Amino acid sequence: MELTHFDENGNARMVDVTPKTVTCRRAVASGVIRMSSETYAKIHDGKVKKGDLFALAEVAGIMAAKRTDELIPLCHPLRIGSVNVLFEKDEENSLIKVICEVTGEDKSGFEMEALTGVSAALLTIYDMCKAVDRTMVISDVRLDHKSGGKSGEYNRDKC
Repeated sequence: MELTHFDENGNARMVDVTPKTVTCRRAVASGVIRMSSETYAKIHDGKVKKGDLFALAEVAGIMAAKRTDELIPLCHPLRIGSVNVLFEKDEENSLIKVICEVTGEDKSGFEMEALTGVSAALLTIYDMCKAVDRTMVISDVRLDHKSGGKSGEYNRDKC
């Protein structure tokens, strides 16, 4: 497998998607933020002073996914059909898992949009809680699934 964002001389380039076919595409990414049990309790009890943490993190994830081409060099602007940001809470381990699903029809996949959405949602949670817990750790940001396009389907759990 070759790196597609480099030309034969090793220079960065935008991939030409002109000859590609528009297909239905989907990408799902996830990541986690670990925190102290005290911070987790504040989130769980709705006592974060900056507002509705999950609503703001959801909007941040959606907005970031929609603007990925403005943030990541060489990404194409894509016609996103939907962005869903979900949260899985794990009280026992004081962590929150963020999942971002991006779907639509275009000539290029939505992997970067899903990864960007997850990252922005996680960073929003960090920002809203940093006054009480600077020890939080964001980790495990990864692509879990992609479908559509020439390269077909990818599922992390089946690798």
